[in-house]
Amino acid sequence: QVQLVESGGGLVQPGGSLKLSCAASGSIFKINAMGWYRQAPGKQRELVAAISSGGRNTNYADSVKGRFTISRDDAKNTVYLQMNSLIAEDTAVYYCNAGGELGNNGRSWYYREGNYWGQGTQVTVSS
Repeated sequence: QVQLVESGGGLVQPGGSLKLSCAASGSIFKINAMGWYRQAPGKQRELVAAISSGGRNTNYADSVKGRFTISRDDAKNTVYLQMNSLIAEDTAVYYCNAGGELGNNGRSWYYREGNYWGQGTQVTVSS
């Protein structure tokens, strides 16, 4: 089993920044690729960003490209999501996912979610 604990959420003004962290413990060898998802009230959960095992490849939702950066530190078993230029539409509960697969089918990148989820951290962008 893999346990994931997110942190770093909070209230920020539009244009501000936050950095989310997701620390993994347990069966670390199962972590593989990891992703950040978010779910806003009344909306479906959506993939925000994903990173391959080892961190060589990343993929982002169009809505966050150029503003968010996903990274990982395998020595600390932690994945990060740096969020800049935040807007109200970024308000959501953000979830970390592990055990997934980040691949490329020759036309586009895809992330196949893994079985492990964190509890979520609230991000609210408001003035």
